[in-house]
Amino acid sequence: MPVSDLSSVAQDYLKIIWSATEWSDEPVTVKQLSERMGVRAATVSDGIRRLSEQGLVAHERYGGVELTDAGRRHAVAMVRRHRLIETFLVEELGYGWDEVHDEAEVLEHAVSDGLIDRLDRRLGYPDRDPHGDPIPTADGTPRRPDAVPLLSAPVGAAVAVVRISDADPAVLRQLAELKVGLDTVLTVEAARDGDEVPVRVGDATVLLGAAAAAALWVAATPA
Repeated sequence: MPVSDLSSVAQDYLKIIWSATEWSDEPVTVKQLSERMGVRAATVSDGIRRLSEQGLVAHERYGGVELTDAGRRHAVAMVRRHRLIETFLVEELGYGWDEVHDEAEVLEHAVSDGLIDRLDRRLGYPDRDPHGDPIPTADGTPRRPDAVPLLSAPVGAAVAVVRISDADPAVLRQLAELKVGLDTVLTVEAARDGDEVPVRVGDATVLLGAAAAAALWVAATPA
């Protein structure tokens, strides 16, 4: 069954389940899904039950929610759609990186697989979206980079920003004002002090607030 045959609600559930575990090895719970989606836990439980009946997720009561092989294929297809659309909106239509998430949420349910393949070709087969989230390949292969949260980076080590969470557009705008974006090289100057993390960007020291620091994922720079 192609992903387009699923309801938009089912597509959203699968994408969110996959995305919630993309940067973590722990299965996502109904409570966590409820918080991410902004709906009641009972509503999520009902949605998970329907996906389980379709053979797309596995869920034991009070346990984590995990995708089956079929569910994972559909989820990765939706993630690929979403991130390619975001990339197209930024690179071809001039959208800001803080504007594209909601647009992509709508468009990803309406486009065909053929259009997605054409977008991929037009964009030169990108491997990440405007926020650094990896774009799965056409055959569904994930491309997760070797990265850690900035808050886990060692003090004094030079690191490059490889991913920025797009959960809060205000944080994206703040980081843009601070000139912190993908591939920015920075150094954590000291451990977190209260709600701020001091980092050196170029010749300047920048104080990142808690939300901004938590949004950044980094990787070691080449030796």
